Amino acid sequence: MVSLEFESAMKAIKNQSSTHTGGFVLWQMNPDMWYVELAVGGSKVRAGCNGKLVWRHTPWLGAHTAKGPVRPLRRALQGLDPRTTVSLFSDSRCIGEKKLNGEDCFILKLCTDPQTLKARSEGPAEIIRHILFGYFSQKTGLLVRIEDSHLTRIQTNGGDAVYWETTITSSLEDYRPVEGIMIAHSGRSVVTVFRFGEMAMSHTKTRMEETWMIEEVAFNIRGLSMDCFIPPADLRSGSISEPCELTQDSGGKSVIPQASHRARVAALDKAHDSNTDSMIWKMEV
Repeated sequence: MVSLEFESAMKAIKNQSSTHTGGFVLWQMNPDMWYVELAVGGSKVRAGCNGKLVWRHTPWLGAHTAKGPVRPLRRALQGLDPRTTVSLFSDSRCIGEKKLNGEDCFILKLCTDPQTLKARSEGPAEIIRHILFGYFSQKTGLLVRIEDSHLTRIQTNGGDAVYWETTITSSLEDYRPVEGIMIAHSGRSVVTVFRFGEMAMSHTKTRMEETWMIEEVAFNIRGLSMDCFIPPADLRSGSISEPCELTQDSGGKSVIPQASHRARVAALDKAHDSNTDSMIWKMEV
């Protein structure tokens, strides 16, 4: 079920719309290569990384490169890529414990360093902070919840600064082994976009939800190579702080799609030689 809540300084509007189904397909190969396609609500978004740069393509913005160092796709961290999850949180620190749905978890916190934030900022858009929290089961060690907060300040010439804070909370469920690797086969994400600044009574808040279910996972897909991660030829430099999956509303504005997804992971290819650093994923939702 798709739900959208919009809140302004003067009023709050809750819009319960009809269900939208969609899907994504994701390929991944080490080191640091991935490609994702998302189709929902009549729009299709593509994003990828060839190990050197991150890019995104939308029907309304075309293809754009992202500034800053290479980073993993957040959707892959939602219980789909344990190896990347472990690598990402290797420099985190434990800040406490919490019980989630009756399960004892320890909490790891990861903050993006100032140099990386500066490298990912561009023009009037300055990324002030990006914080990631991982909730891991004390019993199984599996990631059961991931939260991240992203704050950006946009300062125009002669105008007041406007702040955009995006918070995404994802709950991961139904872990099942796939060729010895535990994969989360369902989950739910809640996205909150908060805009404030300018005048005291000018804030807006939008809340969106997404649910998904993985139907199939497979490894060792033949024919998947580095050529699958070549960026589009018409890339333009642009400000993309995160490889988000966006769609458009009827008025042409970019919004994050909220959909109930049935996911079918078509392929996940992992080299079993411990001396190599190659892993190939292909996921279809």
